[in-house]
Amino acid sequence: MAIRYTLWLDPDDKVRHRAAEASLEAFFLERFADYPHIRLFGADPYDYDAPFNRLYDVLIARGAEFIEREQAYVPTPEQLNRAFFRAVGRSTKFVRDNPDGDPS
Repeated sequence: MAIRYTLWLDPDDKVRHRAAEASLEAFFLERFADYPHIRLFGADPYDYDAPFNRLYDVLIARGAEFIEREQAYVPTPEQLNRAFFRAVGRSTKFVRDNPDGDPS
């Protein structure tokens, strides 16, 4: 199995790696706009059919395809994950339930 991750092949090109992660984060933010508000809590975090978990799987795959096609960059799973959750943190599309479970 050949190593494909750009970060591993050229670890010293930090400018390119940061630019790719920033592009991924912007890509994820744009994709979140395509969906209605999504609750982050209330569902079982291990339920593969929970909306957030399904969204994660789909967008991670699309993000990897996007960055490879647009920038000829193959991100590591960790880079994809970090960019995704940075975008989640910046997005207004995600709704958090109160920690005590009270919806009001």
